[in-house]
Amino acid sequence: MMQMLRILGKRGRITIPFEIRQRVGFKYNDVLSFIETADGRSVVVRREKICDNCKGAQPVVRNDEVTLFDFLNNLSPEQQRAALVHLSVKWAEKQGGELNG
Repeated sequence: MMQMLRILGKRGRITIPFEIRQRVGFKYNDVLSFIETADGRSVVVRREKICDNCKGAQPVVRNDEVTLFDFLNNLSPEQQRAALVHLSVKWAEKQGGELNG
């Protein structure tokens, strides 16, 4: 295991090194969960599969399920706007059109 260091930016952002993303299979638009360890000094990052009917996916049984509505309502107004813009762009790309403005 190779140690790689990154600096946490003033907005709390960090880039996961390309080599690690490639090895663990993280891709653009993946949903990641963060779980703090008991000692409070480490964080486990996992890729989550969020879908209702994914091909070949086994149903996930969880006690802490959150609806999409609840998830979006728990975002800040700025995060909600960013999600709306992102989803609008994705929808427009899927429709084969472009967003104007």
